[in-house]
Amino acid sequence: MTSTIEAPDSGYRFMPGVSQYSCGIAALPGFAIERVRFSEPVPLADGFARIAQILRAAGRPLTAFGACELRSPAPFTEEGFKAFNEIYIKTLIEWGVMRDGVNPVARSNVCPKIDPPKQPCFHAVSYTVPAPKDAPDSFVVAGSGESVEGKSNYRDCIVAPGDTSPAGMLAKAKSVLDEMERRMSAFGSTWKNTTAVQLYTVHDAYPVLESELGRRGVFRNGLTWHFDRPPVIGLDYEMDCRRVHVERVV
Repeated sequence: MTSTIEAPDSGYRFMPGVSQYSCGIAALPGFAIERVRFSEPVPLADGFARIAQILRAAGRPLTAFGACELRSPAPFTEEGFKAFNEIYIKTLIEWGVMRDGVNPVARSNVCPKIDPPKQPCFHAVSYTVPAPKDAPDSFVVAGSGESVEGKSNYRDCIVAPGDTSPAGMLAKAKSVLDEMERRMSAFGSTWKNTTAVQLYTVHDAYPVLESELGRRGVFRNGLTWHFDRPPVIGLDYEMDCRRVHVERVV
């Protein structure tokens, strides 16, 4: 099992990822993760302010911020994605969430093909709250596309680059599903533990739904397919998943 790190004052532990985001978080004993989805996308600066309000209302410190789901206008170039991440992590550093260059916050950032936002926005946020020690486990696994993260670029590591045929989509799906399972394993979990699974692609994923996702047990609680692109040009398939028992829309 991959090791995890406890985030100070957070109520969760995380699986290390890259500077932009961690691979996922799981609530520590005595805590549970809750998720809030915004009824409309909220631009980044306003979104951080709204999240701070949500945390204060819950009696939680800013460091309880554990995961978020973003929506962006269109896939970024590699350089554009790097520039965006520098803006995003600035607030995490100011909040004391990101320390010594280590980012514990899990994240998904995808780009709706239909009715995209005019600027990067928050779609949802997850954070920890106190809970009985016997409360069900909860976790959030960050989004991952069909490329290796943490390298000098995504471009050179894309699985089946440019191939959205059934064979190409199968190769992409297998890569992402394997990564989801690797991340869940860090928290001692599998597909059977999830309460929600999300898929992001604008290409035909139907050929892999039963043969690959179904075979692995992804559909335990259904699948939410967003008609969205991953955040970097060249990526075509992304997924994330979670085990969260309290969710609401504001």
